[in-house]
Amino acid sequence: MAKSNGLFGFSFGTAVPAPTPAPVLFTMGRKEEPEGGTEEKDPVVSLNDTLGSKEVPSALNDKKETNKAFSFPRLSPGLESPWRVLKWTEEQRTTLMKNISSYKPSCTEAARVLLLGPVGSGKSSFISSVQSVFNGRVTNRAMVGSFSISFTKKLQFYKIRSLRGQQPDGLVLCDTMGLGDSAMTGPTLHDVLSVIQGHVPEGHVFSPVQPVNLSQTLGYRKRPSLEEKIHCVAFVLDAVKMSSYHGSLSSSFQQLREHISELGIHQVALLTHVDLVCPETAQDVTNVYKSRVVQAAINRAAALLGMSSSYIVPVKNYSSELDVDDNTDVLLLNAVDHILQYADLYFLDNSPPPDCETP
Repeated sequence: MAKSNGLFGFSFGTAVPAPTPAPVLFTMGRKEEPEGGTEEKDPVVSLNDTLGSKEVPSALNDKKETNKAFSFPRLSPGLESPWRVLKWTEEQRTTLMKNISSYKPSCTEAARVLLLGPVGSGKSSFISSVQSVFNGRVTNRAMVGSFSISFTKKLQFYKIRSLRGQQPDGLVLCDTMGLGDSAMTGPTLHDVLSVIQGHVPEGHVFSPVQPVNLSQTLGYRKRPSLEEKIHCVAFVLDAVKMSSYHGSLSSSFQQLREHISELGIHQVALLTHVDLVCPETAQDVTNVYKSRVVQAAINRAAALLGMSSSYIVPVKNYSSELDVDDNTDVLLLNAVDHILQYADLYFLDNSPPPDCETP
């Protein structure tokens, strides 16, 4: 039996589209309504609201200081021993590349991973950086912007290819519109869950005033196959902005995670731009797991998302570089390997699914 959630105008487990009422939109912690008012029945809720009245966890802020911005403590530059162990060798780089290149899910051609995060968190840059590792030079496969609004407007799928001219590997990274910070930016919760369930076709342009639905979304999939669904969600957060993310964003992320979990999707997180918060890591990326500042940022991200820090890995995306670097490659490849481990859990949890067909 489908589990209905009237707050979002969406029924989990069904392909019945939501009505199209005047949307209630989020502005990173404050709710705004379109001019003329809204109907109380089945509002469409954007991801940038508080999504309810949950208290921000004490790990983020105590109740008296809910909106107080987080700031990194003044810490000594680094630890003598790393708080996580990662081999920074050419052998490790080669091993990770082989593992990712040879990866094939058990009952579909590729694992689809949806990247979700605020505007400017580095989702598109991560996709381009991963492809750059396999190309052997820095390329911007996913177009990247530097604006305060999302540069990515539509749902795009990127099949990662280990070698030029060869068939793509068993990984598809899915890029979508960033979670916005104004009344008319960012996808709705309904749209994100529709993407995860496989209803939304590639190329769909998101609109906060036109939710995904059967009658008006071109190419809407009423009964998506296993291959068309999302198999893992990777949240992407910017280490530089950890001090400015509003405390109420925690409730948004955590309630979003609850709905994603109800769909049986495992979630991980990437912390980008760690080189910009730690000079030692910027100088030498192998210092990342000796950095107290990066460790504090990951703990902060864990509290914000409501997940264990073991689900979160730091990454350094390629930005101004023209050539790839072995150690940066290792950090990026380790993140991809981390994601694939949780994508595999989806297939394990759903094995053998009724629609499973071996390629």
